[in-house]
Amino acid sequence: MNAAHTKIPATLIPGDGIGPEIVESVVTLLEEIDAPFEWDKQIAGMAAVNEHLDPLPEPTLESIRRTGLALKGPLTTPVGGGFRSINVRLREEFKLYANVRPASTQMPGGRYEGIDIVLIRENLEGLYVGFDHYIPIDNDPHGAAISSGVNTRAGSRRIARYAFDYAVKNNRKKITIVHKANILKALTGIFLETALEVAKDYGNSIQVEERIVDACAMQLVMNPSQFDVILTTNLFGDILSDEIAGLVGGLGLAPGANIGEHAAIFEAVHGSAPDIAGQGIANPMALLSAAAMMCDHVQRNDLGVKIRQAIHDVLVIDKVRSKDLGGNANTKEITQALLKRLKG
Repeated sequence: MNAAHTKIPATLIPGDGIGPEIVESVVTLLEEIDAPFEWDKQIAGMAAVNEHLDPLPEPTLESIRRTGLALKGPLTTPVGGGFRSINVRLREEFKLYANVRPASTQMPGGRYEGIDIVLIRENLEGLYVGFDHYIPIDNDPHGAAISSGVNTRAGSRRIARYAFDYAVKNNRKKITIVHKANILKALTGIFLETALEVAKDYGNSIQVEERIVDACAMQLVMNPSQFDVILTTNLFGDILSDEIAGLVGGLGLAPGANIGEHAAIFEAVHGSAPDIAGQGIANPMALLSAAAMMCDHVQRNDLGVKIRQAIHDVLVIDKVRSKDLGGNANTKEITQALLKRLKG
């Protein structure tokens, strides 16, 4: 069978809130371009709590173990009940050590032009390992709170090598290592030191620089075009990736990928937006951009290019935009506009 027509099993998680609406839109669009995915639909989030008493039930985990590939809508972690973040659980379960967040200027006329930044974030270590607890003082059981971060040499080396390999493969010219080694000398010092060691293996093929995280945050606002690939730790990456999304119009256009050695999960990084769920006005473009990354991941870059071009044409030429992007188009109208472009 021709490789272009080989079906690839993939887990599909509609999610919560606006999730089912934007997932339906994206699946329709992927069908139009004969994307190779053979979907295994599973539930997670609030729907899974109602059915399985667990926001991340075993059938969903087993599906991802089998396919090694997933596209998911936004999920809501139930408040209370001792439930941990679903996204954190997924990263830990499948050792998804690399979080990839691209951000590029999609529409002209904004504050910045020509932004094209990829942030690569270590996804399993740092201050997100969850080693935090309270210490009682006098009669206050929560008199003090302590949180510990963990960065390992092996984990730092793994994400650094991923970032440099990504840069080489995608013709990127520069990597900026972002840290706080002036204060967190051990925790982020080991990350910086290890990343600089890895950089030596790539010779002069990639320009390398470093930034303290607060200086980087300021420089991103003042002159974002100076950045190409940003490599950083878990917490800093979480913060800076949303800042970068804000530079190009917000989370409505922001895709994300969580990559491990044996699995990859692609998502829109915005929330489930329960306040507009069921109204038919959600913007599917972030999830569609994540699907384009998913196509790249399975070596169907031709489809990824086609999707990105359609998004560009709908936003810039057709000027069909959702409310969060300054327009008034609803989900159906955006989907139809994208279908028309993809057919063309």
